[in-house]
Amino acid sequence: MSDFTNNLPKNLYRTTQVRELDRIAIEDIGIAGFDLMKIAATSVFKNLIKKWPQTRRLLVFAGAGNNGGDGYIVSVLAKEAGLGVDLIQIAESTQLKGAAELAFNLAKSKNIAMHLYCESSRVKETDHAHTVVVDALLGTGITRPVSGDYKLAIEKINAMDCPVIAIDIPSGLNGDSGRQMGLAVEADITVSFIGMKQGLLTAEGRDHAGEIVFDDLGLPEHIYKEKAAPIVEVIRIDINDVPRMIAPRRESSHKGNHGHVVVIGGDYCFGGAALMAAEAAQRSGAGLVSLITRTQHRPAILSRRPELMVLGTEDSEQDIGTLLGKASTIVVGPGLGGNEWSKKLLQKALSAQQAHGIPLIIDADGLRLLSDRAISEKAIKRSNWILTPHPGEAASLLNCSVDEIQSDRFTAIRKLSKIWGGVCLLKGSGSLIHQDAANGEIYLCTEGNSGMASGGMGDVLCGIVGSLVGQGLDLKDALCCAVCIHGEAADLALENGGKRGLLATDIYPYVRQLVNHPLS
Repeated sequence: MSDFTNNLPKNLYRTTQVRELDRIAIEDIGIAGFDLMKIAATSVFKNLIKKWPQTRRLLVFAGAGNNGGDGYIVSVLAKEAGLGVDLIQIAESTQLKGAAELAFNLAKSKNIAMHLYCESSRVKETDHAHTVVVDALLGTGITRPVSGDYKLAIEKINAMDCPVIAIDIPSGLNGDSGRQMGLAVEADITVSFIGMKQGLLTAEGRDHAGEIVFDDLGLPEHIYKEKAAPIVEVIRIDINDVPRMIAPRRESSHKGNHGHVVVIGGDYCFGGAALMAAEAAQRSGAGLVSLITRTQHRPAILSRRPELMVLGTEDSEQDIGTLLGKASTIVVGPGLGGNEWSKKLLQKALSAQQAHGIPLIIDADGLRLLSDRAISEKAIKRSNWILTPHPGEAASLLNCSVDEIQSDRFTAIRKLSKIWGGVCLLKGSGSLIHQDAANGEIYLCTEGNSGMASGGMGDVLCGIVGSLVGQGLDLKDALCCAVCIHGEAADLALENGGKRGLLATDIYPYVRQLVNHPLS
């Protein structure tokens, strides 16, 4: 986990909800908007100096709204601290209203050096050492691609060889979806206020926000609980949430108390995927793990992991049905392929679930077969399964494009669980979890890193999920726990070697550590 995410709030909001919190503070509680602006600007300046204590000059890009107003006040604070300041105005001062206009007047009274954007070519960051750029261009209200001088200014900021601090949200980033609106500032640090914007933590949000600092601006806690306060629909989860969901193992327990996970997969040339899922189930505490795969894979699998029970599909059809009936949970999909063999095994898993009420975890090729089946017949909706698609697989399940999935991941995960039922995961930066039968909350995991963009990571995850379900966790808790453990294990592995070259099997030792001692 990135250290800064430990300090972020659990409750996440859409931008309209944050504006409602802001309205409650100003109109219902009576806190002046200009006072909030001054507190926000002070927070930005303090975090700037803390991050870059050698700073000698600020280059502030200010827009026409309250975000720009924050920038004007940051300029004043910097000048009062003895720093050099140049402020680039994207909008004429006549366009400023309310608190932003008051902020401009304050900056003007302090003789801040201001330049209209059309004149800003004369202002160069290379003329001064230790310059920090302040992004105060656009706030959270952007709903269409940036254009005009704002686009040019963002391009200029991203091309500069200077650290960048963004006020509230990087300009051009959609605070709800985490997508850049054509173009967005690439900040090193973002200081966000009042309510944590959900888009900062998923999709492209982390690419643009850099380190995130949250400041509630000292608002009283009851503001968030007022009758008019927005209902929280998205909750952030991390490894700190795991201990309340995983109970200590009783000393008198035996292997039969901890579930029998059956993994189905591993067509020709893909035996490793099923093996990784099965071993992950073992490493995360399953009492027994069986693997149903191509018979030819058995010698290699047993030489790698002799604790596994391996049933070859070419041996006995009857044995497959008997084994599935004994399972605590079934994981189907890793390396399953898409041929008749694959379809037959998926059908056996679906039949076993229906006959015995066994929870299913469906991943990878299993998801593709489900989507193919939905196109030719109809979607199967079941409450007792977990689906774990990445954006491409989610697009197949929803019969849309990957871009449609990524343009609004929160809407996509709700659609997935509504159409398919059970508990669904949408993988990616800021993975999302939603249960069709739950109260509507989406869980967003802030664990993990881009080193996980390598083959086999999803296979390991579904093995962990299956293991936790087999050990008795309900589907939602098992999925939330597994995603947090999986991501944190990869973060720990990263500390010992970096992102590039991180293999799925590298995280096994950390998975074992975390299912036993999540906070160690």
